[in-house]
Order: sequence, then structure tokens, then C-alpha cells
Amino acid sequence: MARKKTTAYVCNDCGADYTKWQGQCPDCGAWNTLTEVRLGAVATPGSRSGGGFAGAADGVVNTLAEIDLADIPRISAGSQELDLVLGGGLVPGSCILVGGEPGAGKSTLLLQTLCKLAESQVALYVTGEESPQQVAMRAHRLGLPVNRLQIMAETSVETVCATAARVRPKILVVDSIQVMQLEEIASAPGSVSQVRECAAMLVRYAKQTGTVLLLVGHVTKDGSLAGPKVLEHMIDCSLMLEGTSDSHFRTLRSHKNRFGAVNELGVFAMTDRGLREVANPSAIFLQRGDEVASGSVVIVVWEGTRPLLVELQALVDDSHLSNPRRVTVGLEHNRLAMLLAVLHRHGGIMVGDQDVFVNVVGGVKVLETSADLALILAVISSFRDHPLPRDLVVFGEVGLSGEIRPVQNGQERLREAAKHGFSRAIIPFGNAPRQPIKGMEVIPVRKLTDALDALG
Repeated sequence: MARKKTTAYVCNDCGADYTKWQGQCPDCGAWNTLTEVRLGAVATPGSRSGGGFAGAADGVVNTLAEIDLADIPRISAGSQELDLVLGGGLVPGSCILVGGEPGAGKSTLLLQTLCKLAESQVALYVTGEESPQQVAMRAHRLGLPVNRLQIMAETSVETVCATAARVRPKILVVDSIQVMQLEEIASAPGSVSQVRECAAMLVRYAKQTGTVLLLVGHVTKDGSLAGPKVLEHMIDCSLMLEGTSDSHFRTLRSHKNRFGAVNELGVFAMTDRGLREVANPSAIFLQRGDEVASGSVVIVVWEGTRPLLVELQALVDDSHLSNPRRVTVGLEHNRLAMLLAVLHRHGGIMVGDQDVFVNVVGGVKVLETSADLALILAVISSFRDHPLPRDLVVFGEVGLSGEIRPVQNGQERLREAAKHGFSRAIIPFGNAPRQPIKGMEVIPVRKLTDALDALG
């Protein structure tokens, strides 16, 4: 029996539903919280839905041992950095959401990828924001192969799915999900109901046909992906392309990945020929000046499955305000306040009357706690105006009682630092290597006072 489609308006605060939209929810009194939701009539027990959301036939039960993984080989995206972030390549039947600020290079990255894949795979590029002429102009300007890639300008999801069923592409790009719409939903494109239902139909098609689906997503003012949170639950992989307007480097980070490591980082450089991958990301973040300056130290952070060397800078200056400022760029603001309190209590150095500014060079966002010890040493260096050695690398987590806690993958971090010419390292005692590292003096410390003594 066919399902009869209908819509309802549900309050996001209390969950009450109504047959028509209104400005205020009568149940909870909240304003502008009603969103349109598509509903369906309950099917009879004898009816079939034509396959589940993931494309599996109803009623079929298998053990994990019976699933043949050879049926879903990964497809290389043609870029080592992109394959690294994806966890090894594109998985057939997966849905990948690529977000980023306007001008970050989302469309350029996907266009480059699809033009390369179209040489060996059937690929379809659906553009809803640009005309085919504009996309073709960009492809010619970047010097991309344009003979095999198929393109269409469409915003109707029904038409996109019907065309894809006829063309049968292996890779499908929709740019962007915010401009797609379903005919049976009355709300405007980009609304919560339109984004949710359009994404659900596209993901269902990808799962049932084994097509790799790449969706472009907009971001809000605070940098998060626009649309309902359920959109991120539907997709298999969420990528965020980040970069500032004053830098030609772009970082691609995975926030969710069902087929690989989370928080994996890929680095690209924006050039006149498009995005070019950076083979050695640590080298671009270690372009330090010739003059040794106080408040600068190199840290080794772990990004996904590889170490990355970045420079951390701190500036401590006399404050003329009753409430001194604490400013962080690339680090968590609350963690800086906590570490300054630990420095005062267990290190005997008080900077409560000083302005403290901390910055991670290159626009990298450090999300782990391995930068705690390096941050404290950089603050002390700036406060005393005593430069740290240029060949020194530091990592380690600092506890509230002043202990230096070990971090994961300590041996790999040290080997990466030694490969870049660093000869001294202050690390947690728990990360001390069992075998000496050639050309590197390792100083393991247990307490914050031990780290301060190592500075001299």
C-alpha cells in the first residue's frame, strides 16, 4: 500500500505538533520554534517499504562473518591528503558532507577530485548555486580534464535522483544541500525540513545503489554546519575545510568518520591552479624567524594518525586594566586560565596582574591536552624575557596538582621531532623512550617544578 505523504509543524522546544504553522507555540509559549516535518501514513502489516534506509532487504539477517568486505573496495580520491582524511579513500555507498566558510575552496576541491575520478569512473556533478558555464570556466582555469565529467544544474531532489538512476554514476556531488528542495514540502530551500528530507532522500539513494555521495554544506556565523543536527547523524563522514583570508593554506579536518580516524588533518595550499596538497605539513608551520624571541616554543600535537609540529607563542605584558586579559587563538580559553592557576600554585610564578596572549602559528587549532606543558613554558619565557632554545621541543599534559601526565604516541612524536632536526625534548616521565633516540637529548619530568629546573 502506498504511503500518503502529509506534513505537520512541530515545536523544537516542547515537541507539540500542529496542522499549520503559527508564530507562537500554544503549549510552551515559545516564539518561532515551529518547523515543518514530513510525515507518512502508517503502513499495513502486509505492506513492504522497498528496503531499509541503508538499502538492505527487509527480514534478511546475517552474521558479521558472512559479510564480504571485498565487495566494497575503497576508491582513491587522487589526493594523498584527502585519502588520509577519509581514512583510505572513498567507500561505495557512503555519504560525505564537506563544510567550510565561503571562499574556503569546497567547490574547487570537489571539482578537482571529480575531474580526476571521471577519467576512470562515471561521475556526476550537480550544481545548484552556479551555472554549468561558471563551473566549466573554473575547470578550464585550473587546467582540469573536462572531457568525461558530467554536470547538471538542478535544485529538485526528485529530478536529481531520477537523473542519477538513469546515468548511474559511481560518484555524485551535490553543491549544495542548502539549495535543494522537495516539491511536496512547502517551506523554502534551506529550511530545517527541506535540508533534512532532501538529505534523507539522497542518502537513501546512495545506500541503495552503492554511490559515493558528496554533499557541500554551508556554515553559520559561529562556524558550525548550517541546518538541523540530524543532518550530521545521517551522513557517514563530516569534513570541515578551514582557512583564513590572509593565508593561502587550507586545513581539512574530519569531525566524524565511520570509515577512519576522527580529527584527521589534511593540509592544502590554495594556488592559481587550485588546491595543492602539502606533503610535509610540519615544515610550513615551523617557518620561524632568524632571531630567537622569547615566548616561542615548538610542540608536537597528534592529528588523527600522524604527528604534527607547530609553533606556540605567548606574550605576557603589564596590564593597565583592573581585569587583565586572557586571549587565546587556536587553544581553549578556559584551559589557559586553569594552567595559569597551576603555574601560580605549583610553580610559584604569579601573572595575575599581567595580560596573557597565546597563539598557535599557522591557524592550527590544538584540541588535545599535550600542549599544556609547552604553553606554561612559553608563558614563563615571555614573562622572564628569556628565549627558549631553538632546538627544544615540548609536549605533555599538566594536572591540577602540578604533575606532568603522559600523552599518547609519545615515541612517534619524538621521532618526528628528531626528523626535523630538534635535539632536545622535555616530555612526561611516562613517555620516556626505552631506547635512546639518535641525536636527541630527552629530559623526562614528573612535576612542573622539574620542568622549570630543566630550563635553568
